[in-house]
Parts: sequence; structure tokens; C-alpha cells
Amino acid sequence: QVQLVESGGGVVQAGDSLRLSCAASGLTFNNYAMGWFRQAPGKQREFVSAISWTGGTTTYTDSVKGRFTISRDNAKNTVSLQMNSLKPEDTAVYYCAAKSRLRGPSVLVPQRTALYHYWGQGTQVTVSS
Repeated sequence: QVQLVESGGGVVQAGDSLRLSCAASGLTFNNYAMGWFRQAPGKQREFVSAISWTGGTTTYTDSVKGRFTISRDNAKNTVSLQMNSLKPEDTAVYYCAAKSRLRGPSVLVPQRTALYHYWGQGTQVTVSS
């Protein structure tokens, strides 16, 4: 079965960096756009970043532009999120998600949660001030 496993979360101070990784198995990875989402306590899950199945197109929510970088390695079935200059408002559980390019609407870098077919369990990121 399909598994997405996030890692790399932790507790850091404002201004620090973290690198999240998501390892995918049970799917043909290069057929999937990949996304990162986050959910803070009491809030809805929100889009952070997405990357197309080839890695040639990326997109970010405005609040992380210039600080976060998404990348993927199709040979290793992994997607990463490099997070720099972290702020307390980045504190959340971070989830990776996969959307098949062969199913559903054809969207290069999907931002809506409903478009994604598979989700990981999440990794906690806590940024202290």
C-alpha cells in the first residue's frame, strides 16, 4: 500500500532552520505531484508548498516565500522542504501529500487538500521565540 512518511521535525528557535523529508513507497513516485501542508492547533490544514511530478514547477504560500524551498528526488522517492528563518507562526504539524497526475483534475502544483490522494501522518515543528 501507499505510504508517505515524514521526518525532520523538531523544536527550534526563531531564525533557525529545519529540513523536512517525506519518503514515499507503494506508488510510482514520478507520476505524483507532491505537496506540503501544515496544521496549527485549532486551525484548518493549510497549503505550504507543492512541486510538480517532474520537479520543474513549484509554488509556495505567500507567508513562506523566500524562506522555504521544496525539492524532490525521483530516484529516491523523496520530497523535501528546506525551512529557513523559521518564525513562531510556522509552528504546526507538517504533512506531505501526493496527487496522481493520472487521476482527477490535471493540476501541475495543486494547492487544495481535496485534490490529494495520499497523506502522511505528519511531523511536528515547534518554533520558539
